[in-house]
Amino acid sequence: VQLVGAGGGLVQPGGPLTPSCAASGFIFSSAAMSWYRQSPGSQRESVAAISRSGGGTDYANSVRSRFTISRDNAKNTVFLQMNSLKPEDTAVYYCNVSWTRDYWGQGTQVTVSS
Repeated sequence: VQLVGAGGGLVQPGGPLTPSCAASGFIFSSAAMSWYRQSPGSQRESVAAISRSGGGTDYANSVRSRFTISRDNAKNTVFLQMNSLKPEDTAVYYCNVSWTRDYWGQGTQVTVSS
């Protein structure tokens, strides 16, 4: 199993960013996918999750209405569209799949700063 994150970067407060995560090594369309984040000195926290088909999603209260998780099962990729970003969204963002065990991407840094 391999999860490769991309699309992080530096963005100003209020701006958008859409990290992605390309998956391989398992049947992508048979697995729910999740995004987590971790900022310095904090525990890793769940941000968003999406069902196998993409028809069901769930969000942390802190990002609900600002973030949208989606997936493209034809391209084995999951996305996290982030809008109205705040400095407190600054963190390393990880994609995750539970497939025999938990697998994690390498993480992509998102920094929200003016």
